Amino acid sequence: MDGGAKMLSGELNTIIIGKKPISTYVLSAIIMFNQGAEEIILKARGDVISKAVDVFNALRDRLGDSIELAGIEIGSENVGSKRTSYIKIKVKRTF
Repeated sequence: MDGGAKMLSGELNTIIIGKKPISTYVLSAIIMFNQGAEEIILKARGDVISKAVDVFNALRDRLGDSIELAGIEIGSENVGSKRTSYIKIKVKRTF
């Protein structure tokens, strides 16, 4: 997949937010929706959690009423020997 989109086992249509520009992740989400995805997940850990929110807001600005927030999950997980916070933002396409 293009840009920041990564497919995790069990988590298809998941975009892992990292250090790339916000526009890269927005474009990846739009491509996923155009390829038929009804729902995507924006996932970020640690310092880039706020960037996931920025990506959602940019996506909403770009697509307007054709998307909706389907849910938010926050928590923490073990990454190596450290416990790291994460956010998953579920975005659903409306028609």
